[in-house]
Amino acid sequence: MRDDDLIAFTRKALALLFIVALAALVVELSYLLILVFASVVVAVVLRSLAGHFVRLRLGNGASVGLAVLSLLAIFAGLGWMFGGLVSGQFVELGRQLPQAVDAAQAYLDHWHIDYNLSEMAKVAREQLSSIFQRASGFVISVGGVVADVAVVFVGGIFFAADPAFYRGGVLRLLPRSVESLMADALDDCGRGLQLWLKGQMVSSLFIAALTLAGLLLLDVPSAYALAILAGAFDFIPYLGPVLAAIPGVLVGFSASPTTGLWTIGLFVLVQQIQGHVVQPMVQKSSVDLPPVVLLFTVIATGTLFGPPGVLLAAPMTIVGYILVQHLYIGAMLGRRPKRPAGPREPT
Repeated sequence: MRDDDLIAFTRKALALLFIVALAALVVELSYLLILVFASVVVAVVLRSLAGHFVRLRLGNGASVGLAVLSLLAIFAGLGWMFGGLVSGQFVELGRQLPQAVDAAQAYLDHWHIDYNLSEMAKVAREQLSSIFQRASGFVISVGGVVADVAVVFVGGIFFAADPAFYRGGVLRLLPRSVESLMADALDDCGRGLQLWLKGQMVSSLFIAALTLAGLLLLDVPSAYALAILAGAFDFIPYLGPVLAAIPGVLVGFSASPTTGLWTIGLFVLVQQIQGHVVQPMVQKSSVDLPPVVLLFTVIATGTLFGPPGVLLAAPMTIVGYILVQHLYIGAMLGRRPKRPAGPREPT
């Protein structure tokens, strides 16, 4: 073997070992990476709020500080206005769900449907408990979920205060030949996340309001708590509407079979509006993701990272999709990549 061939082989072997070691490191630090990514999402939220203060000719630091105070004030105001009502309804919802399962099982037995709903609920609780225990090993070691939320929020503040500093640090780790390409990709990732968050907030508020109106019209107990769950679960693609419907339908059946059936119809209607009207509008204003990509990403991130991965599936898909567009479609294939809120590539 010639010296040139030996050198080339050695470089390829070292590159392969580096990739394997990097993959192993990513798996080992997966939960930490999820926290970092969650901090980036929080930073995008804060930068969006800070943009309104920047237009008032305030400095970057002051704008981010006011954005943090505004976000805290919004949560505090909502808690002050609706905290007692909503917390009481969540407590009542927790008390009603076991009774709702028993009531729904009685209806199934009356209709001669051979299905053990109580056993299914028990298995679901055990599986969810197992998932949370596996995913929370790191959380417990540093003091609980509250500590992780604090870390994510503080990290988001640091990222939002000086995003150019961290962006420049990432670019300095790359060869100069790809620095410009990666800079465009990072800029599009930030823009895509910002547009998605704005659209998703509108979508969640719309779904919560529509669900609340329907539940109040049907006189379903704990309507406010169920509507908040529907709005929150709207952040989870595909699985969210199903997860939100389960407690609502059970509580509906605990009132009466007619109410339960109407509740099923309500959640089906809301899901159809969300899937065929609201979600396409959100994607059109941010990144037009293929539905199958988003579906399998939810499954993959849930398998790899547990519940936090499911919650962050949509923004992770957006970032991954944009990077593929720039680094593979654009750089390697030489085609025009799709960009956030941009025109479709002609075929």
